[in-house]
Amino acid sequence: MKTFFALPGCLLVLAQSSAAPPGTIVFEAISAHHHIQVVDSEGGAPNGIRTLSFDGSMETRMSLSDPAQGHFEYTEHFHMPWLWNGLITNLLVIGLGGASTQRSWARYYPRVTIETVEIDPMVRDVAKRFFHFQETPQQVVHISDGRVFLRRTDKQYGAILMDAYVQNRYGSSIPYHLATKEFFALAADHLTTNGVLAYNVIGSMQASQADLVGSLYKTLKGVFPQVYAFPSRQSYNVVLLATKSPEKVAFTTLSSRATSLIYYKRILLPTFRDRLAAFRPDPPANYQTCKVLTDDFAPVDGLLKTGY
Repeated sequence: MKTFFALPGCLLVLAQSSAAPPGTIVFEAISAHHHIQVVDSEGGAPNGIRTLSFDGSMETRMSLSDPAQGHFEYTEHFHMPWLWNGLITNLLVIGLGGASTQRSWARYYPRVTIETVEIDPMVRDVAKRFFHFQETPQQVVHISDGRVFLRRTDKQYGAILMDAYVQNRYGSSIPYHLATKEFFALAADHLTTNGVLAYNVIGSMQASQADLVGSLYKTLKGVFPQVYAFPSRQSYNVVLLATKSPEKVAFTTLSSRATSLIYYKRILLPTFRDRLAAFRPDPPANYQTCKVLTDDFAPVDGLLKTGY
């Protein structure tokens, strides 16, 4: 698990709060971007849990007996864009890790084309070798920086999912250039009319002091008409969901949409309705204390204190 610490201007850096889980290391290497470990829990195959670790922090979990199980809760909140765009035909994911999200979308929505941007080619190789990830015509990986990729493509997507991290002297952090108002404007230009941006952040909706959740919420709100939150119950992950639709929707409306999507078998994720229950329509408690992050103001130096 990762923990965020606040920095000036509300941007946070992750410090590793735990090492890779105990077990058997089945792969270890140092790439240009990460110290990568793949660890199988005690007991190993076929009943254990496989974990991907970057620089000592857990990134991905997968059940060895069923690759569709064992993942972190927040990855299922990445299915929520269907509630605003029921006709998604293509998806862009920035950040691959162990491909929990990519495998899940491929399983439940086989007609959706999934493109992933991953900066580290070794991560792609590890996902293929150890986490049942397969590249197909419907599942494509681009080795690139996420922002560079968006600048160079003219494609639009039904949803963009953000789950990218980098390593610096303080620990793991969200790349600042993927967390600014300018980046979100670029991403919005690559969404379809009903497109949705979903961003995995670590922090709390109840934080009394500035944290990354509040900062990103406020920054997203400067670009997108509506921003919602789906906090995890089992961790400090919060998926912020920004929509191009100006209409603010209530839980009752989303519940009705979910019923229809499930009835017509457009949604097959068994826990979809349970994950919807995490929906929060209001801003984080610390929203007013945070500042908008821009390319000229997204500081990453000087650790301060936890944001939750």
